[in-house]
Parts: sequence; C-alpha cells; structure tokens
Amino acid sequence: MELTNIGTIKELFTRHGFSFTKSLGQNFLINPSVCPKIAEMGGAKKGTAAIEIGTGVGVLTKELAIRCDKVVAVEIDEGLKPILNETLEEFDNVEIVFGDVMETDLHKLISEKLSGFDEIIVCANLPYYITSPVIMKLLEERLPIRSVTVMVQKEAADRLCAKVGSRDSGAITVAVNYYAEPKMLFKVNRGSFMPAPNVDSAVIRLDVNTVPKYTPTDEKLFFRVVHAAFSQRRKQLINPVSSMLGIEKKALAEMLEASGIKPTARPEELKMEDFVALSNKLSEK
Repeated sequence: MELTNIGTIKELFTRHGFSFTKSLGQNFLINPSVCPKIAEMGGAKKGTAAIEIGTGVGVLTKELAIRCDKVVAVEIDEGLKPILNETLEEFDNVEIVFGDVMETDLHKLISEKLSGFDEIIVCANLPYYITSPVIMKLLEERLPIRSVTVMVQKEAADRLCAKVGSRDSGAITVAVNYYAEPKMLFKVNRGSFMPAPNVDSAVIRLDVNTVPKYTPTDEKLFFRVVHAAFSQRRKQLINPVSSMLGIEKKALAEMLEASGIKPTARPEELKMEDFVALSNKLSEK
C-alpha cells in the first residue's frame, strides 16, 4: 500500500469515513522520500526502539517498523484507529497508544513497553502549533532517549538550530542547547503535504546530552533568567531581567559586569556560559 499516494490516502479516508481535524494541525505526507530519510537520519536501526509522536496514516511508522525492533506510537486522534489497523497490519512490532502526548507519562510508557532497550530514539512529524511544548517535554523530563528527530516549521527549525549568541537565537534555542545538540538535517517543501500548509518545513535532530554540559547552581533560576531576558529580545537585557526578577538595575548592572557581561548587552548576544554565569551570580544574592 503506497501511503504517500494521494489516491490511496483519499480512498482510505473515504472507506473509513475519516475527515481532517483542523484543530489537530493534520497535514499528511505525500512525498515518498521524506519518511525514509527521517527514519534513517534519526538513527532507526536493528537493536533500537522508537517512539513516534503522531502517526498520521502510518507513513513514518512503517519506515521505523522496517528498521527498528519495536515502535511505540502516541496518536491523539482515535479516528485513525481503523486506518492504522489496516496500514500497519503487516507489522507485529508496532504498538499504537491513543492519547495526548502532553498528558502521557513517558517514563512509564518506556518502562512498560520498551524495557530492555539500551537505545531509544524519538521521531515525529509535529503539528506546528505544538512543536515547542512537545520538544521541551521530551527534553525536560530527561527520558532515557538518544535523540529526538522531528519535522517542524522551517522558521521554528531555524530558531531551534540557531547558534546561541546569534541574532536568530531565542529562549527556545538556549533551552534546547541546555539539554541537547541540535542539527538541521534537511528541508521539506510545503508541496510534500496534503493539505499543503502555507509554509515550508525542515527536519532536525536533537542529540540528547547523556552527561549535562551545563550545571548552573540553580537550574530553575537559570531558566527564569533566560525567559526574562528574551521576553524583550531586542532590548538591553538589564531591563526585562530587572523587571521580571525584581532586581534594581544598579545591582543587576554590577552582577552583569561581575559575570563578564556588558550591562548594555542584548539577550541574543549572550552565549550559554554567560547565562549560566549570570544565574549563578544571581543565586548568591
């Protein structure tokens, strides 16, 4: 069954009475070259297990199942159940868990369904509206996973893979780099989907740090500083950080200088080490 063929997809939908759910951001891949590349570049191979988030009609699920020993997919739309029963019937190494990934206990899912696997990868074609929350959930929960390979909106991919300390960086850039090493893999044009979105996409991989690269004194304070700084990304960071953390500007200016940061610096100019140094200095007060 050619799951990237428009005619096949439409016939499947008609036969099973399925209709698109706009609120779920559903866009189905019709470019046959994309999912094999995602699976291969995402590290799918024998001896590994994969977690997929959002199955669609099972195009990526199938490619993962061919390469991995086991695939557990989390899909929010139960209306896809009869379609997936048909499109994935040849694979006995696939298990679909219906539910919202944002409400799913992923540690429990891994311990119950993927115990015994030393190498677990995550692959997903994420709806644009939930890209950052899903990525941060996967990273913040410190799951026993090797990498996260996702297709996201091209603009989001640029921000996620930007260099910390560059004009394109943001709070999400810093957060991702705190937990992983991001890498842009390849671009996917909008015509690769049905229905076609209004923007292009890109596939990125986040190689999760097995050992923490950065160890601020107070991790929560570190992230508070980052989010405060980027709340007004084009302004000197002394203004939003002073306001949101309740610190007098004069005192903050002294802390910035003590951390090796110019008081006139903008957040996009700071490197990871700068944010760590500043949060450590603030933790002393």
